[in-house]
Amino acid sequence: MNTRKMIVMTMFVAIAVAGSIFISFPAGIARAYPIQHAVNVMAAVTLGPVGAVIIAFLTALIRILTGTGSLLAFPGGMIGACLAGLMFKRFGKIWLAGMGELIGTGLVASLLAVPYAKILMGTTTTAFFFFPSFFISSASGMLIGIILAARLQKAGVLNRMKQISL
Repeated sequence: MNTRKMIVMTMFVAIAVAGSIFISFPAGIARAYPIQHAVNVMAAVTLGPVGAVIIAFLTALIRILTGTGSLLAFPGGMIGACLAGLMFKRFGKIWLAGMGELIGTGLVASLLAVPYAKILMGTTTTAFFFFPSFFISSASGMLIGIILAARLQKAGVLNRMKQISL
């Protein structure tokens, strides 16, 4: 991993952490943090699935250590980032990276959060308890990420970011 790629990853982590402090809204039983999901889409498009998952992991870790996130940030962010990266790598379409984020976080992670929360947090919930919150959060962030990535691609910035991170 080169220095430029690590700097880009660090910038994405900083944006996601700062964004989660300043931009959130109530969504069901939890709060929605759309900037995390927007960063997942941007990282998936520029760095691929591995880079996106590392960014999601570090963001969740920092948010938990600073008291601005819960343990649910791990499965929520990482699964969505991974699927977004895989979808973009396979098809090369920004909107499919966004759909990967939505499906990965909104559906898969919300279902996996049930046993995860039971084991690590001691909660007993039904299968769709986390779904509304995860879905609203990932859908709002996915839209922001798609719009940003499309604008950056149109301006030619996205290709430069990809070249820097290689």
